[in-house]
Formats: sequence, C-alpha cells, structure tokens
Amino acid sequence: TGKGEHGKPYPLTEEDHDDSAYRENGFNIFVSNNIALERSLPDIRHPNCKHKVYLETLPNTSIIIPFHNEGWTSLLRTIHSIINRTPDSLIAEIILVDDFSDREHLKEKLEEYMVRFAKVRIVRTKKREGLIRTRLLGASLARGEVLTFLDSHCEVNVNWLPPLLNQIALNHKTIVCPMIDVIDHNHFGYEAQAGDAMRGAFDWEMYYKRIPIPPELQRADPSDPFESPVMAGGLFAVNRKWFWELGGYDPGLEIWGGEQYEISFKVWMCGGGMYDVPCSRVGHIYRKYVPYKVPSGTSLARNLKRVAETWMDEFAEYIYQRRPEYRHLSTGDISAQKELRKHLKCKDFKWFMAAVAWDVPKYYPPVEPPPAAWGEIRNVAANLCVDSKHGATGTELRLDICVKDGSERTWSHEQLFTFGWREDIRPGEPLHTRKFCFDAISHSSPVTLYDCHGMKGNQHWSYRKDKTLFHPVSSSCIDCNPAEKKIFMNRCDPLSETQQWIFEHINMTVLERFNSKASS
Repeated sequence: TGKGEHGKPYPLTEEDHDDSAYRENGFNIFVSNNIALERSLPDIRHPNCKHKVYLETLPNTSIIIPFHNEGWTSLLRTIHSIINRTPDSLIAEIILVDDFSDREHLKEKLEEYMVRFAKVRIVRTKKREGLIRTRLLGASLARGEVLTFLDSHCEVNVNWLPPLLNQIALNHKTIVCPMIDVIDHNHFGYEAQAGDAMRGAFDWEMYYKRIPIPPELQRADPSDPFESPVMAGGLFAVNRKWFWELGGYDPGLEIWGGEQYEISFKVWMCGGGMYDVPCSRVGHIYRKYVPYKVPSGTSLARNLKRVAETWMDEFAEYIYQRRPEYRHLSTGDISAQKELRKHLKCKDFKWFMAAVAWDVPKYYPPVEPPPAAWGEIRNVAANLCVDSKHGATGTELRLDICVKDGSERTWSHEQLFTFGWREDIRPGEPLHTRKFCFDAISHSSPVTLYDCHGMKGNQHWSYRKDKTLFHPVSSSCIDCNPAEKKIFMNRCDPLSETQQWIFEHINMTVLERFNSKASS
C-alpha cells in the first residue's frame, strides 16, 4: 500500500520537482529514496505468458551490471528486484562492474551492503573505461553459461529470466532481449513503451528506431518471441561461448555508442539470430539527461563509422551522404574485425537488408524520396516567413521578417523547411532535416515543433491548390496574426490571405501524388 507500490507514480508536490533532485543521476533521486527497495510491480505481460512451459533444465547465467556513479537506492532496487524475482538456481552470479565511480556510497558502504547476497561480487576498473569496455570486463570474468547484461537502474518483472534462457537453450546462437518497460525518471511510475512489442530498427544516420511487427512475422500467439533486426542496447542475454566466438564487442569501440549495432549485425550475419521476448519484461529508467561527462566528443561518430566500415559494405555510403563529416574520421585499425568476419564466414550486409531488415526501408528508405516542397514558407497577407528559431519540442512557430528580404542573417533564424515524403514538415533542407515536425493538437491550437514520429496523425499536413496548409486530423488550416506574429490553427477559409502560404520550391509531381492520394 506504500507510495510507488504496484509501479504506481509517486505523488509529487511542487517542491519535489526541484532540479537538484536530478542533478546527480539524471532522474529524481528524492522519489527513488522514498519508495521501497522491494516495491511491487504490475504484471503487464500478455496473459498467455502465465501458461507457458519452459524447458526443465535451463542454463544458468552471470548477470552483469556496469555502473558509474549510480544513485544508491536505484542501484540497490535493481539488485533486490533480481534477487526477488529470479529462481536462485538460474543465477550463477551477479557481477557489479564499477567503472571508476568516485561517490562515497559506492565504495565500502556498497561492499558491506552486498555481503548479504552470496552471489553478488563487485569488480572495479582502474580508470574510466566507458560502458563498452566495462561490460567486456564483466563478461571476461563471468562463469555462467549465459551472459545477461542489465543496466544499473532497472527493475526486473515477474518471471523475467526463464523465457530468455529458454530461447537460448533451444538455439545457443541466439541473442535475446526482454521487453523494455519505462520507469518514469520523475515519478517512477512503471508502464510499457508506446506501441509495446515492436521491431528494433535504425535510420541512415544510425539513430535507433522502433517499427511495427509486419503481418508476415506476427505469430498466432503474440506472446511468442519474434525476430528483431537490431537491439536497443543495454539489456540482453547471450550464450557466453557464442559471445566470445563472435569476438565479444569490438574492443576498438570507445566509451559508448554503436555497440548495439555491431553485435546485432554480427549475430545475424554470422549464423545466429536475435529475438525479442514478450514474456520477459524489465523496467528501465530513461534518464532526463546523462549526469556525467562523457569523455571525447567524437567517440560516438567514430564508433558508428567503425561499425559501418566493418559490417555495412556499400550501405555505409547512405550514412555518409547524410553525415558527410563522417567521411574524414579515422576508424582506427579494423583488420582484426575484417578477419573475424572472414573466419566466421559471415554473410554480407545486402543479405542482412534483404533477409532480416527487409521492412526497414519502408520506414527509413536509404535513398530519401523527393520532397513535395521546401525552402522558406511565406505568408501572403503578412509577407513574413515561418520561423522556428532552432527550437526543440514544444517551440511555437512564429512569423518573422524573411531572411531572403535582408533580415539580418543571424543564427537565431530558422526559415528553411521541408515538406517531405512522410507528408510532415520539418526544419532544414531536404537532405538535412531536423527530427522535429510541425504539430497541432486541435483546430485552434498553436502550431508547435514536436519530435517526429512518422505516423501521420497530428503531424500530417496537406498543401492545397488554394495555398492553404491543411491539417486532416483537426480538419483546419494554418492561420496567423501578422501584427502579433503568431501562428495558429483555425477553421479553413481559403479566401483569407492570412491562411495562404507560399513555399519557395515545389515539386508538382510529388505534390499532386500526395493530393490525389488524399482525395481518393
């Protein structure tokens, strides 16, 4: 009955929103400290999970948890949830790998606390190694038949482990991932991700994405494991010998980032497979921000290029077209990785795209289809342009003097937009749009930028012959008040010049295709 039980949000007052509660961890440590270490969680598995039968003898596992300056209660809650919700016989050991933390509570105090758990051991790096090498250190010391990687701010849910181990027992060349549920970084409420069971994917700038399971892959029983092209990252299980046969993680990857693509491409291309397992659920706190300094800013870009050059063959070019700055980066020596690929007789990336990730191009085409319109968007009545001021989610669009008309070209203006093939409007030129979209929630709301979701809805627009920007969901049009420079939704009135907008460039072929699709 306590606060936060059953994964319910902790009731916050205004004072509790104080930013200092976040500063050290990227989540609200005040709330974490005020809910039980052994709080209950809602069982949100598919009902079929309760009747599944797993193999009688399952392999045991070493659970590897890397951490750096983790909050005391969030780390302990991770451990308590594992001990309480996992059959003891399946845990070979729990290895906490400390990546050179400097907080007092993670030194002797932690050692003393963990003495009560016979299976927990703590190993520490000698210098700051970053997530990838910290995981590798834990894996190199592990004795279990399976390696299970978790993050240090998780809560595992009921019967989370047997479904993962079962899949590996059936085929040791399988990597398995649990469903990752969301623990809110503020009030610690526990819930499924939007869309719940979805396939892991990527766009051609190597951002991780989630896409629906296509009908061809939907199982009769939706609680059965399903194939996923790429993993989200931190939470997965793999047969230990197979992990090392695959070369572990590429030791040339620095600090953080790109490793989830490397292991995903490698397992699929080199004779294994990867599955998401709906009956295994683990809650994870997605932090508000990363509370510590990540050394050397280029490590992510360098890692991505290293993975692309090792595994993606001619498809790497699609990344460089969008990220020309990657062309000049050094990947370091990848001859050992190329050798491994040859030794394991891995298939090529073209095979991976055709056989495994065949549904990704529908959502993220390697070659962007041409946009319908792009450039400045000028209002007929006001002779002013839409300006998004380089804002992020929540920014309201405004009118401003058009840069082309000699408004001082300061960095503060952002007046180039692309009305692209997804029928949404994004800041930026066609090949370099930002990940924000024009969004409206009603027929009278402001027009704001919001993270693009690519699912039409509130971000679906239509540019009509009468020059109106029409919003099908609210059946209204973009209007403006030239004096106040405000932009908002209104009932469509094609005769009103405040609702008429002129795009600088238009591709009539594409635009007519959009409009004929809409009218049919």
